Amino acid sequence: MHYLLIYEVVDQYVELRQPYRQEHLELAQEFADRGELELGGALADPVDRAILLFNVEDPKQIDQFVSRDPYVRHGLVRSWQIRKWMTVIGKTAQVKL
Repeated sequence: MHYLLIYEVVDQYVELRQPYRQEHLELAQEFADRGELELGGALADPVDRAILLFNVEDPKQIDQFVSRDPYVRHGLVRSWQIRKWMTVIGKTAQVKL
């Protein structure tokens, strides 16, 4: 199933993330290499949220990502939510019409 991980990030997130960016990207790549993370990135203008698209059977796999994410551990993420996304259009859509 598709799930969205939605981060609400702190002010000055772009500047503050620099010391943790490489570790965060390595973690994301680990999940992407396993096929669990399909897309991820920050929203622009303003950079106040980031969204990551996961394709996993169990959303607890996303909890593992969050618990290891240096952005979360170092307080750059104010809050987050995990939402099931009922995708219906596109090559990897989970709900077939």
